[in-house]
Amino acid sequence: MIHEIFVVEDEDDLINDLKSTFKNNDEIVFKKISSKEINDHLLDIPTLIIINEDNLHEISLSEVCKVIRNNEDNSITPIMVLTSNSTLRHEKAILKNEVEYYIIKPIDNECLFYMIKNIIKLLYRNRGISPLTKLPGNLPIQSELKKRLLKKQEFAVLYFDLDNFKAYNDTYGFLGGDEVIKETARIIIKNVNSGENSHNFIGHIGGDDFVALVTNKNYEEICQNIILEFDKKILDYFSEADVEKGFLEVPNRKGIMEEFPLVSLSIGVVEVSKGRFHNILEIGEVGAQIKHLAKVTPGSAYAINRRKVS
Repeated sequence: MIHEIFVVEDEDDLINDLKSTFKNNDEIVFKKISSKEINDHLLDIPTLIIINEDNLHEISLSEVCKVIRNNEDNSITPIMVLTSNSTLRHEKAILKNEVEYYIIKPIDNECLFYMIKNIIKLLYRNRGISPLTKLPGNLPIQSELKKRLLKKQEFAVLYFDLDNFKAYNDTYGFLGGDEVIKETARIIIKNVNSGENSHNFIGHIGGDDFVALVTNKNYEEICQNIILEFDKKILDYFSEADVEKGFLEVPNRKGIMEEFPLVSLSIGVVEVSKGRFHNILEIGEVGAQIKHLAKVTPGSAYAINRRKVS
């Protein structure tokens, strides 16, 4: 996953240092924003905003912080200030503007490197990372969807859901079910992130539900590859007897045995074209409908909603 960090300054001192320090880290991208342009770029909803106070020439540090905090989408985006002003009065004034980190220069580049890395780790722990799959949870998923929608990007949303998963849990237990979920995550990650797909995003909604935001056009091929690999590897999680039968026998609430097919994977795909959706709730509603179409098809299947704006 790519983490975009804004560097607010009116010269290039800090941005050059950061790019050099992080040159071997492909997951973190720095974007320089001049102080007078900050409001125009807040739609991007960065992971972190770093302000170099010593290089602000257009507006004051306090004004920059207020612009950020008055933006609803960035009300919880952490702000780090780097400054040569070590007076306690100034520090208190800036911290009152809901700035989380006030760093007095000079600061060692290696220390700054680990500080930024640790902030990102902490953010994604607190904002909801699945402890089972280590994938972003609901809050990061919603944030990423909203960001791409606000930027009017074109992408596809892939909704994943396991079929007959409850019957599997009832037969093999929750620990066995957890292993199936982790294997599903590995298959999705491998195929969605294959090739030049660094701007794709994968999240774990919860339970056996996953989502992926795909910017490249070959999302149908991605779905096909995921299903082929899933249908092959899922058999390793069943006993030979169950694989030979092709179904599970599970008692219902009345104690009557019922037959359930082996676990399969359904994928609902929604194309998000410019102007088609006004908010992420609309995307979710269409996603639920199209995923249902995939689920009523026996075995692993995918369905795509390709409707365009008229």
